[in-house]
Amino acid sequence: MDDEGLGAFLRARRAAARPHPAALTGSGYRRVSGLRREEVAVLAGLSADYYTRLEQGRERHPSEQVLDALARALDLDADARAHAYRLANRTAPGTPAASGGRIGPELPALLEMWLTTPAYVINRTLDVVAENELGRALHSGFAETGNLARMTFLDPAGRDFYADWEVMAHSATGHLRLAQGHDPREPRLLELLDELTTGSTAFRDLWQRHDVRGKTRESKRFRHPDVGLLTLDYQTFDVRGSSGLLLVVYHAPADSPSADALGLLGSLAASRDRRGESSAVPRER
Repeated sequence: MDDEGLGAFLRARRAAARPHPAALTGSGYRRVSGLRREEVAVLAGLSADYYTRLEQGRERHPSEQVLDALARALDLDADARAHAYRLANRTAPGTPAASGGRIGPELPALLEMWLTTPAYVINRTLDVVAENELGRALHSGFAETGNLARMTFLDPAGRDFYADWEVMAHSATGHLRLAQGHDPREPRLLELLDELTTGSTAFRDLWQRHDVRGKTRESKRFRHPDVGLLTLDYQTFDVRGSSGLLLVVYHAPADSPSADALGLLGSLAASRDRRGESSAVPRER
């Protein structure tokens, strides 16, 4: 049985899918959560035997047409569809070409010019590879700030800092599932997964769901030890020419309590920097 590949992903997505009237088979009590295999096969226009072989890992190289049909049947979003393609060793249409994953000094220098917006750059495994002063100040309550997943699941400060911890936990786990689809044997990813599964029951449970989620834009709430509750909007941007790197930028609505708190956080960070209590040296990975 395939434990981490396409078969496991399909099984998890089928279990999470909402039964569709067009594919329901039989009636009465349902012994499985989500859809039955036969129901997914009907929705995707496949034979039940072929779909079973996909889930069991006996068929690992479905065509693009089959993958698209499964994406529709299981109601996969763009991230999950691209993940399924990668698990089948295919490239989803519209996927940007891969390129180097390193950044030069120009981007960290630019981040440091943004004095009112926390900003940082992360890679596929959620390592923070660069951040500005306000980004460092935002995460100043953590013992270590080098990886967002470790901060969420392994640092006790995480459950206090992230006001909606469950949302952050789902997001971090889904992002690492995307990383696994790109390269399941990447040493840094394997090291991190081993650390998280060993150290966090919550991560182990979420990892088994096979949820896939990339970072886009939304609001987050933080409980900062120095300035209290912050409600910040954020957007993410692909770093041009650096495959897998994302620029994350936060901001608060003008004249809001969070904007005032963010201004206070910036003042505290600048004061500490003048006293030599923080460092602006970009991270190396």
